[in-house]
Amino acid sequence: MAESLNLLPASYADFRRQAENRLPRFLFDYIDGGAVAEDTLRRNTADWESLQLTQKVLNDASKMDCSVDLFGQKLALPVVLAPVGMGGMTARRGEVQAKRAADAAGIPFCLSTVGICPIEEVAGVSDQPMWFQLYMLKDRGIVAEILQRAWDHGVRTLAFTIDLPVLGTRYRDIRNGMSGGLGPWGKLRSGLIDYALHPRWAIDVGLRGKPHGFGTIARYVSQSKNPRDYLHWTGSQFDASVTWKDIEWLRGVWKGNLVLKGVLDVADAKQTVAIGADGMIISNHGGRQLDGASSTAAMLPRIADALGGSSTLIVDGGIRTGQDLVRALALGANAAMIGRPWVLAIAAGGEAALTRYLGLLKQDMRTALGLTGAINAKDVGRGVLLEQ
Repeated sequence: MAESLNLLPASYADFRRQAENRLPRFLFDYIDGGAVAEDTLRRNTADWESLQLTQKVLNDASKMDCSVDLFGQKLALPVVLAPVGMGGMTARRGEVQAKRAADAAGIPFCLSTVGICPIEEVAGVSDQPMWFQLYMLKDRGIVAEILQRAWDHGVRTLAFTIDLPVLGTRYRDIRNGMSGGLGPWGKLRSGLIDYALHPRWAIDVGLRGKPHGFGTIARYVSQSKNPRDYLHWTGSQFDASVTWKDIEWLRGVWKGNLVLKGVLDVADAKQTVAIGADGMIISNHGGRQLDGASSTAAMLPRIADALGGSSTLIVDGGIRTGQDLVRALALGANAAMIGRPWVLAIAAGGEAALTRYLGLLKQDMRTALGLTGAINAKDVGRGVLLEQ
């Protein structure tokens, strides 16, 4: 095991392995796990891998271009770092490190409502705009105030999550006490043992990475002392009654780009366009909500064909390689989101590890472009895929 930790990571699996060794078990399982039997989690990755690329030769591959335009911004790579709740717990002020790496790579970072670092801290990394992800809270006054804070700190693209009216059943979290119990913070004995087995994380994040609350909503959670308090508050504040009417309200108060995250149905995709959203994220919440749901690779072409280019499409779930990025573009996506890859890379080695992962992702994509004859990301179409 020690030898594997000394190897230079070359793939997502390598970063994941290093993260597993460095994170407490409850935190690794929270990030890595999915709902119930994790069938959808596995299918997300497997269905991308099953799409075969067509190899074409003797095309001029001397000037390949991985860049795309998304909401008026040029991205060096068709990737957005997805919002991940508690992502900042995997490394000291993890979202700040991720924002720096994203800026350097020329791609956006999207901060979660329940991220560890607040809007103000993450936005302060640079003048490059970030995205913000919103969960609808029962107190609309708090929602409006959070949106204003985001706007004041340069956020112009809002990703509103719509696939969390109820929390998916996640067996790993239940076993670790993260769901339906006090959690590791309330299980002193087992928690201390887990921390002792992971001293690097315990010192770097547990001691030096404070505060550990959900930074953006910290001011609204009275007498909060630890993540358990925040989890209780968010559990009571998430609004399960949200409907399309609430999207109309949100469209009225948010002046920037509005993207609905969690679309996995053609009828819902059409309604997303009708409601006035600027785009959608085709997502099953990383396989963490409804186990047995379709993979995003399976639903993307259906939605893309049904909409006929009338909306901006972003896809997440199972994207691991640059070849996957080309597959996503071929099926109709304008860009992809990655969640677990950036969080586990940060856990494996901080900003430097994430920078390395993004570099590998770009190199993988260049290889796929050069050997499919597409050359430029904007030229990718269904023709780069072998007909099924």
